[in-house]
Parts: sequence; C-alpha cells; structure tokens
Amino acid sequence: MSPAKKRARTYDSVKIRAAVTAQFGYVLEGVRGLTAEQFALPTRLGEWTVRELVAHIGMCVDVVPRLIALPAPPKPGITVLDWAFGTAANASALSDLAHELAARDTDPAAALAATAESLAAALAETPGPRVLDFRTGAITLADFLVTRTVELVVHTDDLNAAVPGLGIPYDRQALAACTRLLADALAAKAPGGSTEVRIPPYAVVQCVEGLRHTRGTPPNVVETDPLTWIRLATGRVAWRDAVAEAQVSASGERADLGALLPVMS
Repeated sequence: MSPAKKRARTYDSVKIRAAVTAQFGYVLEGVRGLTAEQFALPTRLGEWTVRELVAHIGMCVDVVPRLIALPAPPKPGITVLDWAFGTAANASALSDLAHELAARDTDPAAALAATAESLAAALAETPGPRVLDFRTGAITLADFLVTRTVELVVHTDDLNAAVPGLGIPYDRQALAACTRLLADALAAKAPGGSTEVRIPPYAVVQCVEGLRHTRGTPPNVVETDPLTWIRLATGRVAWRDAVAEAQVSASGERADLGALLPVMS
C-alpha cells in the first residue's frame, strides 16, 4: 500500500472552518504591525524574506475562494494524505509565485485583509459539502481546509522564527489538525506497529515495521510537543538536533525516526 492510500482520519468540518479563519486572522493581525525593516528580514526558507513568506501565506488561503468559484468536479480523487505527499513537486513553482506576489503587493497587510474577506464570503456561500478542482486532484472542501491548517500553522511558526518578539498565537484547533495530519503522514510513510509516537495532547500514532505493540508500555516510544513535531515533520528541525537538545524523548531500538523525517517539505 502506498503512503497516500492509507485511510485518512476524518475531521469536524465546522471546527476546521473556524480554525482556518481564526489562524489566518492571527497572522493578519501580526502582519499589520510589521515595519518595512521587518518585512525585509530573512527567513529559514531559503531566499525568502518575511515579505515573500507573507505573500505565500496569503496565496495559500486565497486559493480557497478561487477554487470554490470554479465548477465542481463530480467526486474527489485525493485525500489530505495525498496532498501531504505531493507538496514537494510544486515547491519551485510556488516559490516563484511568492516572489512575484511579494513584488506586486506594496501593502502586504492590505492584501491579506482582502483575502480574509474573500475567504469569509466564499465559505458563507458554501455551507455544505463541496468538491474542489485542485491542481493535484479533486479534493473535498472539508479536506482542503484541513490542509490549510498545516500551511497556516507551519508558516505562522516560520514568521515567529523570523521576526523576534512577533509571537503570533496558534489556534488550538488549527494546531491540533496540523499535528494530526503530519502524524498520520508518518504512520502512512512507515506503516507498522513497533513504535508509538506521542504528541500530547493531540495525537498518538503507531508506525515502523516490527512486532506490533498491543498492551502495556510500548518497547519503542517517541514523545515530543506539537510545535517540535511540526518542525521535525516539515524539515525545520533535524531529528538529531531535537534529540540532543531534549526536545524529543526517544526510547527503544526502533525509536530513531531520523531516516523517516521530514514527512513533507
């Protein structure tokens, strides 16, 4: 079974809608206070400055109303896990577009505010189920909004890392959905039951081939906090560094996840 063929968990669509709206609102408020000097700061994302990063975040949300405006495909063809494993293929094109948008938008906060209005209107006009014609395959609106929690949480963390003292908060539901999707992606990438990965309070998954744990304390256990997990799963932090700095506890001969990370980039 390929990683993306693993059955994806379901999410509460009402909570996910609220989470996307809330997290994007937090980003908008944080961006509104940035100075020209802060927009020019480097980020941990290659050549992107904060300005390119903000443009990319806006693009990740603006795609929702744009897709809703298109004719709906008859049925979905991909899930959230397919999306997670397919992001790398579009990285170069997305980077180019971020540079283009950053150069065009002279007021990044105003551009985000306009996107927030478009998102609110599109979701209000689409209260029920809907299939979207996304570039990598048709996907339900509910699933696509789960992928937006990943984009928003991961890039909120990128913004906070780039701008000292910025401190954009994380919506609890958005953080939970992001954590769970990335944990499920690991379990799909390395199916098995020999290792238990715990990310309290949001996720527990079993992965890695070997003797399946059924009762008592698992022989191989990895535990970390949600933000550290998200950074590991997306390549922001290396496994060896997180372990060395005690950001991760790992016990057992099959608890080294270094070769399996990141799960998406």
